[in-house]
Amino acid sequence: MSDNALGDFLRTRRAALRPEDAGMASYGLRRVAGLRREEVAVLAGVNADYYARLEQGRERHPSAQVLDALSRALRLDADARAHLHRLAGTASNDRPAARRDVVSPALRQLMDGYPHTPAFVLNGALDILAANTLAEALYSPFDPADNLARMTFLDPAARDFYPHWDWTAQATVANLREATGLDPDNPRLRALIDTLTERSAVFSALWRCHTVRGKTRDAKQLDHPDVGPLTLTYQAFDVRDAPGQRLVIYHAEPGSPGAEALSLLGTLDATRRRTAEDPRRR
Repeated sequence: MSDNALGDFLRTRRAALRPEDAGMASYGLRRVAGLRREEVAVLAGVNADYYARLEQGRERHPSAQVLDALSRALRLDADARAHLHRLAGTASNDRPAARRDVVSPALRQLMDGYPHTPAFVLNGALDILAANTLAEALYSPFDPADNLARMTFLDPAARDFYPHWDWTAQATVANLREATGLDPDNPRLRALIDTLTERSAVFSALWRCHTVRGKTRDAKQLDHPDVGPLTLTYQAFDVRDAPGQRLVIYHAEPGSPGAEALSLLGTLDATRRRTAEDPRRR
């Protein structure tokens, strides 16, 4: 990972923004993609040399006001704006006080209390720390079902499991990019990113885009080999007593094909478990 995360982020987002996107006229031969440094400086109302120093890593402590101006100039959304502030050290209050990868018994009991809803707990590196039985059945095509990023980019099952794999890959990388801003010194996160960068050219290319996105609520389309297509919605909740952990719960619209498929998946999984526990059923 680069030691100039702030500069890398600014440079990449500048390159992704065309002059017409920012309401500027394009003139002259453009040797770089996107906006020039001088154009970003004008849009943000800052000195061009100062902005260049930010990108080059020679200036690492811009004020919150400068960051807000740059966020507007670069058309950053809320997730990307928060990430920019974290990289510059102006939003330290939302950084986890201490990493904790042990899921409490109370939370495990809560997840097990929802047998018809897949539920699992993630850390910032997208490791699956705990899951209820239906979540385990949902991710059973993966071996092992241990980390959502590794599963997406390195497990052969991912391309069939995620019908919109390209979108899933982009969202996964954007989640990890946000995590590096929240917890930049996390050795597990750094090791995962290094591994994925080395072993997946697609991950490496997406990582260089510096797209940032939090995991909150979204729709998922999956294709499970046992029950077929599933259209689900997920909600992600921060675990208050375990900084960095998130509880993710999948939900299918009642009466929908997705709900029927989840019910069938639960029945199949329960049958398999009973058979495995009782040799006489084999």
